[in-house]
Amino acid sequence: MYVCLCKGVTDKTIRKAVAEDGVTSIRELRQQYGVASQCGCCKQCAKQVLAEALAEQGSTPRSGETPVPVSVCYT
Repeated sequence: MYVCLCKGVTDKTIRKAVAEDGVTSIRELRQQYGVASQCGCCKQCAKQVLAEALAEQGSTPRSGETPVPVSVCYT
């Protein structure tokens, strides 16, 4: 599913970024993929997907980043 329509970023892209590139924060997603850098509507959904991907990898967000409770994100 598309998470960031402005930049064309999908949940698969975010999961791949965590698994292969070691991304652990929204800041890193923004820097590498532009997530939440334009209109910002995707930020909560991106945080959720990031938290799920980190949990799957057994990682935790960087300090200052809090995991988002799992819920449905609407894009």
